[in-house]
Amino acid sequence: MKAYVFPGQGAQFTGMGKDLYENSALAKELFEKANEILGFRITDIMFEGTAEELKETKVTQPAVFLHSVILAKTLGDDFKPEMVAGHSLGEFSALVANGTLSFEDGLKLVSQRALAMQKACEITPSTMAAVLGLADNIVEEVCASIDGIVVAANYNCPGQLVISGETTAVEKACEAMKAAGAKRALILPVGGAFHSPMMEPAREELAAAIEATTFSTPICPVYQNVTANAVSDANEIKKNLIIQLTAPVKWTQSVQQMIVDGATLFTEVGPGKVLAGLINKIDKEALTANA
Repeated sequence: MKAYVFPGQGAQFTGMGKDLYENSALAKELFEKANEILGFRITDIMFEGTAEELKETKVTQPAVFLHSVILAKTLGDDFKPEMVAGHSLGEFSALVANGTLSFEDGLKLVSQRALAMQKACEITPSTMAAVLGLADNIVEEVCASIDGIVVAANYNCPGQLVISGETTAVEKACEAMKAAGAKRALILPVGGAFHSPMMEPAREELAAAIEATTFSTPICPVYQNVTANAVSDANEIKKNLIIQLTAPVKWTQSVQQMIVDGATLFTEVGPGKVLAGLINKIDKEALTANA
């Protein structure tokens, strides 16, 4: 079975999408439509902007989404997903790819998500850290032992987790992780504590926008971050998407379940090759490709 996967924040690079814009009339039309919807020329920043400009939250998330979704749309008849999944922000790209969301609605939600997350980040000092070389349960136990808010946020692949929470709690957890035998525990250069209870204000704001958006029955199941299971019911997809901002990204578990359910080839659609790399670490036998 053909599985298509869509990257999240962090996959962006200067010049992303420019070749699509220049070589496909459909891509050009969709990029121009995106500029209109967003109210600024995101294409100028994507194609010519600096890494610093691309890192702005209001730019990063829509940019990665646009690169992924427009690339999928230019694949034409070759694009026949039998299952999809996306890492964090990438779940929105996956939901456009499988027909749950329209291109326009997906972009509007991603833009609102970025701005809501930015606002939430400004309320309390918060951050994320990568923990390498520890078993999931040890990471969870260490987080539970720390005073303050710190949780496992991204299960990226075995031995690679990201924790998230209040800055002081994350710093304490990093020291405790090293004491517990972690190869590394390092603070990430991110704006705040994504996929943690610190995102509750953003979740509330985004929930209203998601509730007001039409979700259609998809052409194939999406393996959602929150459940790591195949979901085809539009209402259930909506409910899981609302929870996603404050819940962990179960990427390892999603990929494992997709393999159990018959995935034979994972194609990464969007900027970079991060997910293909993670999938190969989750299952050394898994076949991966880039669109």
